[in-house]
Amino acid sequence: MNATSVRPTRRSVSPLAVVLLTIMWVLLWGDLSWGNLVAGIVLALLITWLVPMPRGPRRRLTVRPVATARLMARFAWDVVEASAHIVAVIFSGRTPREAIIRVQTRAHSDAFLAATAGFTALVPGSIVIDAHRLTGILYIHVFDVAEGDEALEEAHQRVLDQEERLLRAFATRSELVDAGLLGGEDGS
Repeated sequence: MNATSVRPTRRSVSPLAVVLLTIMWVLLWGDLSWGNLVAGIVLALLITWLVPMPRGPRRRLTVRPVATARLMARFAWDVVEASAHIVAVIFSGRTPREAIIRVQTRAHSDAFLAATAGFTALVPGSIVIDAHRLTGILYIHVFDVAEGDEALEEAHQRVLDQEERLLRAFATRSELVDAGLLGGEDGS
């Protein structure tokens, strides 16, 4: 069994899962009462015990605060900018020029592929159509691109830039080297 394989599921209760499921239960009922809170906790305990999540490979968590702040600030800007663009297209009455682009990601991790797809899909006007786990390729529907190959390249580059910000915020040094964002052993 290699280091990246999924380990067998073991029956255990995750406190974080219990808290999150309880919050969802209370929000779904729309009423914070003792009855709903207790029912949510009991249901969450039951769910996490009867239907445990498979344990994935262990991974050392790397968090770089400055890079994480840069990631979140740029993500917020991208959401605002994309929303304004969509509103402008709607008010102008013009038909948007849609496109589907293929992006080869650089990270060799399912977690970073999923995170890149998730962040990309959360920006208005972008829908991830497909993600190929083995090849690291994302297919993305883009709401509106200007005429010419430069606009398609800009849309492609936005996805790669998003992936790079994610990697710089959370990847280990070896993952950054593997993705080509840091030099080899000399640290360049």
